[in-house]
Amino acid sequence: MAGDIYLGLGGDGSRQALALSRSNRHGLIAGATGTGKTVTLQGIAESFSAAGVPVFVADVKGDLSGIAMPGSSTFKHAASLEARAKELGISDYSYADNPVIFWDLFGKQGHPIRTTISEMGPLLLARLLDLNETQEGVLQIIFRHADENGLLLLNFADLQAVLQWASENAAELSGKYGNVTRPSVGAIQRQLLSFEAQGAGNFFGEPALEIDDFLQVDEQGRGYINVLAADQLMRSPKLYATFLLWLLAELFESLPEVGDPEKPKLVFFFDEAHLLFDDAPKALMDKIEQVVRLIRSKGVGVFFVTQNPIDIPEKVAGQLGNRVQHALRAFTPRDQRAIRAAAETFRVNPDLDVETAITELKVGEALVSTLDEKGAPTIVQRTLIKPPRSRLGPVTPKERAIIQSVSPLDGKYDTLVDRESAEEVIAAKAADAAATAAEVEERGEADVRGQPRKSPNLWGKAMSRGAKVAMGGAAGMAASKILGKKSRSNPVASGVTSAAGSIATDLAGPIVGRFVRNLIGGLMR
Repeated sequence: MAGDIYLGLGGDGSRQALALSRSNRHGLIAGATGTGKTVTLQGIAESFSAAGVPVFVADVKGDLSGIAMPGSSTFKHAASLEARAKELGISDYSYADNPVIFWDLFGKQGHPIRTTISEMGPLLLARLLDLNETQEGVLQIIFRHADENGLLLLNFADLQAVLQWASENAAELSGKYGNVTRPSVGAIQRQLLSFEAQGAGNFFGEPALEIDDFLQVDEQGRGYINVLAADQLMRSPKLYATFLLWLLAELFESLPEVGDPEKPKLVFFFDEAHLLFDDAPKALMDKIEQVVRLIRSKGVGVFFVTQNPIDIPEKVAGQLGNRVQHALRAFTPRDQRAIRAAAETFRVNPDLDVETAITELKVGEALVSTLDEKGAPTIVQRTLIKPPRSRLGPVTPKERAIIQSVSPLDGKYDTLVDRESAEEVIAAKAADAAATAAEVEERGEADVRGQPRKSPNLWGKAMSRGAKVAMGGAAGMAASKILGKKSRSNPVASGVTSAAGSIATDLAGPIVGRFVRNLIGGLMR
């Protein structure tokens, strides 16, 4: 039917489907290893694409990349897929590919995804670095100092430069912002070096990701499926989880309010979702819950994919209206609790013992309950899930290279740009200070004091290049002109970097106000 995504056939012969107009009310795909979660995810993702809805999905095992290629009758499980299609009455079943854009934080298996240190913000960065409360407070001060002094924090080198300066000037910072100690700064520096050694530095820099590039459709009107290569990323689970949370925050920050559209603007699949909540402090948990709740109004649907449904905190789980529950195994007391919890979340079906059924489901079967057109959950049904039409299994390196070569984003993000930022500004100031000290010794302080600065600071450059633009009164335009960064769909809402926001606000006047760094940072203020 138009306006929904067919999921499969219920045990009572009913058609089980996911309404496009309710897909932004989020969802859950759960089940033990080997029960068919990934195949279900793949089938739903390709159906969203066919409906013109862009998709983002993390490929944590490497096998989801096959969604870019059509399946084949020579595939070893092809007979099972075709038999399932026949059993479900899918008369037009045929193999088909999907439009795909590959991404990779490390830039090896897809386009690099980058952001800046400033856009990440101190809260998420503190979690990445596993800082304690005192160290996080010091990091907040470092960001505040950088904001107020026009120091762009683009990459790890910039942050290290500011941290080094802070260590040498801890007393000055303490007098202005609060207690900053050299041991705390040193602890942050050590964590930063350790994290950089894991390859996390590749994520920070420019050109930074423009969210609109996730929202594309091809010439046939199919939504692009953005596949993040996450097999290597999963070796750093905290980076994986924090990156996806940052991405959700960026989506919320950049996209306009749309309420409940006829179909989502983007559907976001968060695989291995438990990593988002593991060891998260309460303040961050509160913000995650807010992000999930608020992003619905931007037309973004978030589907959490996890082995155990109790991995999702209650406040978040309560917002997941569409549920596909594959089999669970009752091997431990925790497993038994999970089965009971999963059974209790469904709308009761008097003809189905849900708690027993969860343990008896076969591969490719699931308990399904979705939101109907009025927003009410449907009665849970034991459902045979439809087979995907794309390949079950990874693409070859040659196939990936070909897909990359015809990507609509070919060349846009592949070359790292390192423009003047905090590292260069601090180095220039240090050089100025050394040269000035030598001149004072040679010519005397009075003679040297009256001469102009040797190198203008970032603020001076911003004023000289941005003054005319700033007269227009748009902070987003000012930041874009000053910093040379392409705007997103809503530059005033999203900002460029925290320092860009500070500069642009001062140039454009108080009416526009300070840019938010990102959703998380904004909510913490």
